[in-house]
Amino acid sequence: MKVVHLLVVMLALASSVAFAYDPSPLQDFCVAINDTKTGGIYGVFVNGKFCKDPKLANADDFFFRGLGPGDTGNPLGSKVTPVAVNEILGLNTLGISLARIDFAPKGLNPPHTHPRGTEILVVLEGTLYVGFVASNQNDNRLFTKVLNKGDVFVFPIGLIHFQQNVGYGNAVAIAALSSQNPGVITIANAVFGSKPPISDEVLAKAFQVDKNIIDYLQKQFWYNNS
Repeated sequence: MKVVHLLVVMLALASSVAFAYDPSPLQDFCVAINDTKTGGIYGVFVNGKFCKDPKLANADDFFFRGLGPGDTGNPLGSKVTPVAVNEILGLNTLGISLARIDFAPKGLNPPHTHPRGTEILVVLEGTLYVGFVASNQNDNRLFTKVLNKGDVFVFPIGLIHFQQNVGYGNAVAIAALSSQNPGVITIANAVFGSKPPISDEVLAKAFQVDKNIIDYLQKQFWYNNS
């Protein structure tokens, strides 16, 4: 009986680990289908998406045209262009995606986190100051690096991180992420721009500042660059 209980516990642990990230596919592909009224549904619902009948899949399901420059004419001076499962339906169940990040001079991809994916970033042009902050258990240590063309940096899953163009010209980077839909939470937007807003009393206590400062911040327009 003890052996049975041990096996049950081990299976439960293995199951919890297996579903901590995108599940591994059990077929060649499972192309997502957004419009369930068009037919061709395979009858499988995976990762929040219905799967197209694999016999109806085609090359366009695995294709994205023109990952060109993003418009950096905004308050942050940056633009993130994602290529995830909503852009390439064939990414469903494959556990990977990417994004192009364009920076104007001094442009910033502000502190944010990806709750479902680790990010690995490569600089194509320019010079970036990048970093991430460890969790409380690691004393919120800040890890930073200045990256030049061809340099690569990793941001662990779930940790707050940022990138800023510190060069004199434009900068471009490509980020690969370990999820078909890694998600993004921009810290300032979430804290000061939530709908409905978080109580100013809560935020004033948390940040140890006067409520007037919180009220001012909550009245600002928090731009979303992705």
